[in-house]
Amino acid sequence: MHGDDPKFHPSTLRWLVALSIVVIVLLAINLTGPPEQTGQALGQAQPPFAATLPFSRDDNEYSGSDACRDCHAGEHRSWHASYHRSMTQLMSPDTVRAAFDGQAYEFQGERFTMHRRGDEYWATIESVDAAKAAPDGHDPEALHLRLGMVTGSHHMQVFWLPGMMGNLQIGFPFAWLIDDQRWAPRNSLFIRDPHTVLSKENWNMTCIRCHTTGPQPRPNRAERRFASRVADLGISCEACHGPGARHVDRQQRLAKLPETERQAALDVEPLAIIQPADLDPVRSSQVCGSCHGMKWFDKSEEWTAHGFRYRPGDDLAATTPIIQPSKLDEQPWLKPVLEKNPDILGDFFWPDGHIRVTGREYNGLLESPCHQRGEMSCVSCHSMHDSDPNDQLARGMRGNRACLQCHSDMAADLTRHTRHAADSAGSNCYNCHMPHTAYGLLKAIRGHTIETPDVATTLKTGRPNACNLCHLDKTLDWTAEQLAKRNGRAKPAVPAEHRTTAASVLWLLNGDAGQRALAAWHMGWQPALEASGSGWQSPLLADSLNDPYSAVRYMAHKALVKQPGFGSFEYDFVATEAKRLANQKEAMKIWLREQRIDLPQPAGPVLLNAEGVRDVDRVQFLIRTRNNRPMRLRE
Repeated sequence: MHGDDPKFHPSTLRWLVALSIVVIVLLAINLTGPPEQTGQALGQAQPPFAATLPFSRDDNEYSGSDACRDCHAGEHRSWHASYHRSMTQLMSPDTVRAAFDGQAYEFQGERFTMHRRGDEYWATIESVDAAKAAPDGHDPEALHLRLGMVTGSHHMQVFWLPGMMGNLQIGFPFAWLIDDQRWAPRNSLFIRDPHTVLSKENWNMTCIRCHTTGPQPRPNRAERRFASRVADLGISCEACHGPGARHVDRQQRLAKLPETERQAALDVEPLAIIQPADLDPVRSSQVCGSCHGMKWFDKSEEWTAHGFRYRPGDDLAATTPIIQPSKLDEQPWLKPVLEKNPDILGDFFWPDGHIRVTGREYNGLLESPCHQRGEMSCVSCHSMHDSDPNDQLARGMRGNRACLQCHSDMAADLTRHTRHAADSAGSNCYNCHMPHTAYGLLKAIRGHTIETPDVATTLKTGRPNACNLCHLDKTLDWTAEQLAKRNGRAKPAVPAEHRTTAASVLWLLNGDAGQRALAAWHMGWQPALEASGSGWQSPLLADSLNDPYSAVRYMAHKALVKQPGFGSFEYDFVATEAKRLANQKEAMKIWLREQRIDLPQPAGPVLLNAEGVRDVDRVQFLIRTRNNRPMRLRE
């Protein structure tokens, strides 16, 4: 496997680790000091490996998730089955879903070999050049490092190498794709400009923020080491309910009282724990927003040393404001950031402030009129304990019940509102009002701003609308006409290109990297295939197999195998360009051989004529003039 990103920082991971080893020797006294300096390492690992893992907090504010189990067995069980719990884990046969079977992959001039030693997971890092020069084919100065932590268990797993500066954790350059059952270069899994220099990832200052409970990064710059602490790895009970030590103490203390005294005390003594569902919509949503929001970290908070001041039930805006591009005039603290990096908003938001990346759903909620003018909150639809662990949607909230619990007046005659058949995807409230306009983890994700399809907004912002994400074969002009008839309003002016070419085709071939990724994913989305037919997408998706952005290529292939004749089509989205071009030619052969039949009429908007002949000149023009603005969508 070869990643095709052309340039990276000249200091490779191997040499960074080697430097860290030198540093750790000089700082050995700090790592072997008394327990009060380092805290107790999580898990069962023993020093010196234990010293490379995060430490447990010792401030007696948090009790840990195990303390909840005896009294709340059902809730503990449902949480334990969730992906929140497994967001960060120590590596073991129970937590690692990746294959560590001796695979060797090359990356940035280094060869990484993954293997197990009993219940331990190791990586051997060798210089490719040194290995080639060695008689036995192995670098005599190879590094052998044990990996200790894994993040994720749902779509992919990423792993962490000990940085040898206290418990510094450095991102392992390969991730495991769970559905695909394969390794892939980690940098290839995101919308990131393939021509930029990427820095090494540091778990202690980034992932720790939201992938653990009660994080304290605790960098020691003078000693060049970390002593990071957490209350729990993963998103545990106290992340949502607040630190529980006082609550546990209360319950244990009251349990010792006689029954009459205990009942009297229970009625008057504060519960000392937060129930998010009992909070008002603003405060309950802030509990989720503390992680699922694009935040600003106030330096005065000194969060790196002490952790975030925010606790569930508090006003999140008082300590950790959420960035809202629609309210920049009310956020003066953002001005110096934008002056230094004016493009940073584009890494997260569409031009009108709607979020375009996953993991920031709270930002979308804040822009939603259902939250601004109504009672909608995160817990209106989501639940930790009574839900599908796949997406935490509360039972019964996967369909229209989620919206009809407030819009009950539409329940009797929903089709009158939707103008679609009752059992069709077009009568699913989500599909029209929460379309997949965000990107994350090699998928399209539903936006969490409740909106109505609007062509003028699409033209102004570039954000795809729900109509054209389902009716892939239709132009934006067609959508404008349909909405004008429906709403009794004047049809907006539509540029010439949007009168002749399907909107999805323009996004796929001519849009920016984020638009191309969304368009590619929707060409494999079953409701869109049912509404638009299939087969005609194949040559367009074949064109995308050599897109500059690896994530676009991945999503194009996933959509392509859902087209007739491509079920077994093999393709490696991180293969060399020569190999990808060969795959592209093979895909075109399959389409020409098997699929130039039964095309939709008229076929012109999808750049085919009635006989199935492509408008090659138009296709090449769109690709040649595509929006090549460098992009980094920060998940």
